[in-house]
Amino acid sequence: MKKLNEKEEQIMQIIWRMGKAFVREIMDELDDPQLPVTTISSLVRKLEAEGWLDHDSFGKTHRYYPLISMEAYRKATMSQMKENYFAGSATELLSYFLREENTDLSEIERLLEEIKKSESK
Repeated sequence: MKKLNEKEEQIMQIIWRMGKAFVREIMDELDDPQLPVTTISSLVRKLEAEGWLDHDSFGKTHRYYPLISMEAYRKATMSQMKENYFAGSATELLSYFLREENTDLSEIERLLEEIKKSESK
């Protein structure tokens, strides 16, 4: 799965959160100060051409919705990160985040409980 650039990912985050969105709604949600509507439209059309989005037509207006779930993108991105930066080791990846985020012991214990629950299923 292709990695999205920063603007593409911002747009996808908005559409994932909203479920469906018109370009104007996407613009209203963006943090970037006043990107031109043509820029947003171009990015959305590019995402659609690459298979990330599809749309419903309302006359000349389009409401876009995701074809790829946030979960699928997250899984692919984290898998790529694990392979590229942690030699494929989930242990190395997790320990890195636990160290870097100064994770509280209670959070680690909660994580262990979740792992135990998922193993017993």
